[in-house]
Amino acid sequence: MNPIVTVQEAVTAFADWIEPTDAELNAIELEMPAILADVDLLDAQIITLDRTPTELDQRRIRRAHRRVLTARRELANRAAVADTAGGAA
Repeated sequence: MNPIVTVQEAVTAFADWIEPTDAELNAIELEMPAILADVDLLDAQIITLDRTPTELDQRRIRRAHRRVLTARRELANRAAVADTAGGAA
């Protein structure tokens, strides 16, 4: 008869390695405005799934879409500045 063993040790053996690094957390923090803008756009779109969008719904979606574009543009500009700031020494 084979004993039943849990795999708890195998699963949690690498738990310390799974945690995000400080660099990954900083990258997420930098991207947070774009992430939140995407969430707002999705919320505005989800509201209109089960009904015909009203003029207010359409304005809400357009505003949310503009916020997404603005946040992504600022993120891209920040990344471009960071790339060029590291230039040749």
